[in-house]
Amino acid sequence: MRKGRFALEILTVLFGNFLYAAGVVLFIMPSGLITGGTTGIALCIYHITGLPVSYFVFGFNVLMFFLGLFILGKKFAFTTLISTFTYPVALAILQNSWGARILTDDILLCTVFGGICIGTSIALIIRVGASTGGMDIPPLILYKFFRIPVSVSLYIADCVILAMQVIFLKGILQSGEKVLYGILLVLTYTIIIDKLLMLGTSRIQLKVVSSKADKIKAAIISEVDRGVTLLHGQTGYLEEETDILLSVISGRELAKVEKLVHDIDEEAFVIISRVSEVRGRGFSVGKKYI
Repeated sequence: MRKGRFALEILTVLFGNFLYAAGVVLFIMPSGLITGGTTGIALCIYHITGLPVSYFVFGFNVLMFFLGLFILGKKFAFTTLISTFTYPVALAILQNSWGARILTDDILLCTVFGGICIGTSIALIIRVGASTGGMDIPPLILYKFFRIPVSVSLYIADCVILAMQVIFLKGILQSGEKVLYGILLVLTYTIIIDKLLMLGTSRIQLKVVSSKADKIKAAIISEVDRGVTLLHGQTGYLEEETDILLSVISGRELAKVEKLVHDIDEEAFVIISRVSEVRGRGFSVGKKYI
């Protein structure tokens, strides 16, 4: 089981890096967009010197890998090793195979789909506990020594990289529109990352305050086949001891549970909220009956 899961994580990291490279080759480079991270620096160097993006990314990633290895330790280095080598290789493969063809010359489409590819790839890699390497590493080092939040360092780094491209690529960018689209690109993939990192098996959390908690608990267990946790509390007005039932159910089961609760106690106080992800017995792990 563990070997299968490990293999799936490796495949996810490989796919994520190829998806990132696809976003850069198909949308970012043809449209001349500016972006942050290692790719942003590489694009700036490419436009100034003609050095292939994959060459710079590989060299920079290797440098950052060894920096992370010596400062952040072997465990961190292992999680970044695959991305360190896969991303530049994927860039080179896609650049050579795709050539000079243009998928679309609509800069807005390039911005949106480039952001989707980059955001999705980074989120996939982070969700399996790996790292994309490159510009992810300096913020982690700053956090270790100076306790500067990683998110703050990343945002500042992206802003500096964008500004650097604006300064050095004035003639290539031609107008302020490319700068605005570049900012939109960074915002797009940042939003995609945030949304996908929170994406999971959405469920409904139910809290029930009732004087007939025992009957409701038994009904949920027997008729809905869901676990129930009892939280001991006290009512605010009468200050009476009471049990609060906590249960997590699927969206399909909500109507059935609500009807079941109010059939037992019409005055039951029910709190319903949506949770983004649930892990544990009965959800991410199979049910176990005793």
